[in-house]
Amino acid sequence: VQLQASGGGLVQAGSSVRLACAASGGTFSNYGMGWFRQAPGKERRFVATISWSSGSTYYTDSVKGRFTISRDNAKNTVYLQMNSLKPEDTAVYYCAARSGRYYSASAWEYGYWGQGTQVTVSS
Repeated sequence: VQLQASGGGLVQAGSSVRLACAASGGTFSNYGMGWFRQAPGKERRFVATISWSSGSTYYTDSVKGRFTISRDNAKNTVYLQMNSLKPEDTAVYYCAARSGRYYSASAWEYGYWGQGTQVTVSS
């Protein structure tokens, strides 16, 4: 499956951004999906994940209550709605797909990755 992320940009602290990740080349509903981010000089870290049916989601503590992951299986797209953005949210955001329908916070379980989209939050 191929993944194409979009929606990043330069925003001010406190604002909102919605990222989208379009999938192609596979049966989208067969994959659990996740978002990860990598800040400059740091390793890639888990942000949010969602199961195939949207029935289960899981977030890293630092984004709970601010970010929402969702998916539209009819459009082969997963989203990350990011509200109340902070400068520490600045990173390249990657979407990823894992074979099997369940979610995971472990990057090693994801076999497919998008190219990343930059989100920069200014203070």
